[in-house]
Amino acid sequence: MTQRTGASSHTGPPAAPNPRGPLSTALLSALYRSPESLPGQWAEDLSELARQTASGPVEDDDFQLSLWLLYQLHYQGLADVDDHWEWHPSLMSVTRILERPLERHLRLLAAPHLPAGVVQPDDLPQALADVIRSADGPSLSSYLARQATREQFAEFLVHRSVYHLIEADPHSWAIPRLSGTPKVALVEIQADEYGGGRPEWMHAKLFADTMSDLGMDTAYAAYIDEVPAITLLWVNTMSLFGLHRRLRGATCGHLAALEMTSSLPNRRYGSGLRRLGLSAPSTTCYFDEHIEADAVHEQIAAHDLAAALARQDPNIVTDILFGAACAVLTDAAVATHLLERWKRQPESPSETQTAVLSGSSLT
Repeated sequence: MTQRTGASSHTGPPAAPNPRGPLSTALLSALYRSPESLPGQWAEDLSELARQTASGPVEDDDFQLSLWLLYQLHYQGLADVDDHWEWHPSLMSVTRILERPLERHLRLLAAPHLPAGVVQPDDLPQALADVIRSADGPSLSSYLARQATREQFAEFLVHRSVYHLIEADPHSWAIPRLSGTPKVALVEIQADEYGGGRPEWMHAKLFADTMSDLGMDTAYAAYIDEVPAITLLWVNTMSLFGLHRRLRGATCGHLAALEMTSSLPNRRYGSGLRRLGLSAPSTTCYFDEHIEADAVHEQIAAHDLAAALARQDPNIVTDILFGAACAVLTDAAVATHLLERWKRQPESPSETQTAVLSGSSLT
């Protein structure tokens, strides 16, 4: 293993993004004030805006950015926003208004890929593999390995950075909600994600190193204004599962699917970087590390986490498979978005691609 030095590039809450519609505008306006200073009707007005937004498509930019803002309060927060907002009842109400249609959308999306019959706990690893195969989408990793330009690879990193710069955090919410073998399995996986006690080996830090070597901004959420609603939906799905104890099965299934589908794509991502002449250990380490680590994590996640959790509570099997399907389907949606963009613009890099490689901030 290559010796690495340094610590995580993440040093504090991210700056707030630009709003994308009426709800995110109203949310940001409120967050930078104290509740006591707001007009008497602000909570009712905010809830009404949320209901209007929730009545439209969940792929709407205002919908997904607003939910991302609300979830961010439970992670590092937002720069210059009072931490007391995290559990403010009015914001909890808005979060719930948005979560209902999101969860409904995800369940409808996953339903065609779930087994029709009852799955026994001992059969869950094979059922997970079947769901993953059914829900799989286009191979973004093959494209990046064989033909992506440097600019396209940078754009891929922009999208992935929304999660990978806080990698593992959404799934860690499940740790206190598990017991026995599943809890031990989740902690074992997460310990590796967080570097095994070595800050320089945290996976979020390794991903930041790749971005840095491509001249990109490594601050968490630095590119939040550049990613579309479909990417925000991908990461918001993880937060939805992680923040609700009743969805702990979906969290474990989501993580299991990530681990079971990681090794081969990461091998291809590393190959793509090397094909582009980006072969420094610091550039490829994130992807190389996942080839080995996730081959081990795959077995732990499928058997010691998911199947063991199902043995404790057979009623949770459906949610485990639901979470796995959502992991693959939301990832496939982002892959489809990128591949279609690049197909439409095969010759000239986009403004986003050019900016990230010039080292310019896009925020």
